[in-house]
Amino acid sequence: MAAGRDEWTGRLGFVLATIGSAVGLGSIWRFPYEVGENGGGGFVLFYLLGLVVIVTPLILAEFAIGRSGKADARAALRAVAGAHGASPHWDLVGVLGVVGSALILSFYSVIGGWALAYAAETLWLGLPGMAAAAQARFDAFLASPVHMAAYHTAFMAVTAVIVGKGIANGIEAATRILMPALVLLMVLLAGYSLIAGDAAATFAYLFSFDPARLTPGVMLEAVGLGFFSIGVGMAVMITYAAYAGPEINLRNAAVIAIVGDTAISFLAGFAIFPIVFGNGLDPASGPGLMFVTLPVAFAGMPAGALAAAAFFVLLTIAALASAMSLLEMPVAFARSSLGWTRHRAVIVMAGAIWLAGFFSIFSFNLWRDWFPLSPYPIFASATFFDLLDYLTSNILLPIGGVVLAVFAGWVLPARFLAETLGLGDIANRLLRLALRYLVPLAIVAAALLPLLGRQG
Repeated sequence: MAAGRDEWTGRLGFVLATIGSAVGLGSIWRFPYEVGENGGGGFVLFYLLGLVVIVTPLILAEFAIGRSGKADARAALRAVAGAHGASPHWDLVGVLGVVGSALILSFYSVIGGWALAYAAETLWLGLPGMAAAAQARFDAFLASPVHMAAYHTAFMAVTAVIVGKGIANGIEAATRILMPALVLLMVLLAGYSLIAGDAAATFAYLFSFDPARLTPGVMLEAVGLGFFSIGVGMAVMITYAAYAGPEINLRNAAVIAIVGDTAISFLAGFAIFPIVFGNGLDPASGPGLMFVTLPVAFAGMPAGALAAAAFFVLLTIAALASAMSLLEMPVAFARSSLGWTRHRAVIVMAGAIWLAGFFSIFSFNLWRDWFPLSPYPIFASATFFDLLDYLTSNILLPIGGVVLAVFAGWVLPARFLAETLGLGDIANRLLRLALRYLVPLAIVAAALLPLLGRQG
C-alpha cells in the first residue's frame, strides 16, 4: 500500500480523522468516571501532564514514521528501520499494533453496540425513573446474548462499510460528518446540563485542588489515562500519517488532535457531572455512570429522554470514529502484506473481528461464571472480557508504546525527527529526551499500577 494511492484530501480531513481516532469511548466514557473515582481537579492536572509527557512525544514519533515509511504500520517501520541501518525486525511492533487493534475492536464493537442500543431504545422505550429500574434494564440487556449480538453486528457492519470505501471516500468523508455532529451534540448537551443541573458543583469538582486526594496511585493513573484512552502506542497514527500528503503539517496536526480530544473530554465532563450532582447521585460510580446513573438523572429533567438519546448518539459517534481507525490497521496490513484488495481485506478482517466479539458478549451472560485464569489470585474473578481488556490495555499497548519510544529515541538518528517533522534544534532535543526517558518510564509505571494495587 502506497500512501499516494489512497490519501486524505487535505489537512482538515486528516485532523478530523485523527481526533476521531483519539476520542473514542475513552474520552467520553472513561475520562468522566476516572475523574469521578479519583477526586476531580488534582486528577485532571496530572491527566494533562500525561498528555504532555507521553501522548505528544509518541504521536509525533508515530506521525514521523508514517510519513517517512509511506505505508501501513508494519511496512513503514520496516522501511524506516532499513533506511537507517537498523534491524528489519522492528516491524514486529507494527504487527503487535495490528493484533492489538483487532483484539481491541472485537470488544470495543460490543461496547459500541451498548451505546447504539441505548440511543435507539431510549427513544423507543423512554427512561427508567428509578435507580433499581435502570440497573435492571442494564442487567437484562447484558444477560441477553441475542440482544447484545444484534447491536454488535449493526455497529461492526457500519464500521466495515465506511472503511470499505477507502480513506478519502470512507473514513474522511464519514469523519467530516461525524466529528462536527459529535461536537455540536456535545456543546448542546453540556449547555443543557449546566443550565438544568448543578454547574457550580461541577466546576468545583473538576478544577478544585485537594492535595490529600493525590496519592501516588492516583497520580500514575491520571498520567496514564491519556495514553490508554487515546491509544498511541498501537501504531494507528503511523498508518494514518502514511496517507498524509506533504502539504499537511504533522506538528500542527498533532497539537490540534490532542487539544481537540482534551476539549471533548472536558465537554463530556460538563455534560455529565451537572446532572449527576443536580440529582444527588454518585459521580464515582465507575462504568455504570453511563448506563445506569445517567439514565436515572436524565429521567428527572425536562426533555430528559431526548437529552439522554442525544447523549447516547454522541457516544455511538465517538465509538464509531475510533473503531474506523482500529479496523483500518488490519485492513492496511492485509493489503500491504497479503496483496488483498481493500474490499476483500475489509470483509475478512471485519468478519473475523465480529466473530471474536462473541467471546466478549458471552462473558456477560453464558460465560459470566467462567474465569479462565481463576487459579491465579490476581485474575481470580476475571472473565474472558476482563482478561482481553487487561491484555490489550496493560500488556500490548504499553509494550507497543515503549518499543516505539525506544525505536524513535534511541535507534533512529537524531536528525530523523527533526527533518521529518521540521523541528528546530531545541524542540528536537526535548522530543528525543522525552522519547528516551520520560515516555518509557511513565508507561511502565502506569502499566504496573494495576498489578501493584492502588497504594496511597
